[in-house]
Amino acid sequence: MKLKTIRRAYQREAFVAIALARLLVRFLPSARIFAWASRPPRRINRFAVDETSWVLWAVESIGAKPWMNARCLPSALAAHVMLHRRGIASRLCLGVAREGRGLSAHAWVEIGRDKIVRDSEAGRFTRLAEFGGVN
Repeated sequence: MKLKTIRRAYQREAFVAIALARLLVRFLPSARIFAWASRPPRRINRFAVDETSWVLWAVESIGAKPWMNARCLPSALAAHVMLHRRGIASRLCLGVAREGRGLSAHAWVEIGRDKIVRDSEAGRFTRLAEFGGVN
């Protein structure tokens, strides 16, 4: 397959995953979303390093579009779903940080010990919960 075709396929999948994640976050109770996110993948693909980079690139490129308006939670859910489909064990993490007198929340995805999906912001957040991974 041509590189251009591969890019388009990943971007299409990321668009659908982010759009569905935005709908789920808006209309479903968080308990149902996080119960699904806690399920481990049916199969484990330990040699999918290039798949991981393609998934992250697609989610970040589509999520950055102004018309998509994807916040951190829908982007993290979309990346978690796309990695889950490929048999890559990941964790969806939620955290908070103090900002002046208030709190700020953030969601990110981890594979192993690596923080991914907008990881530049994830360092200052204290983890409250994580969902998924391999048991």
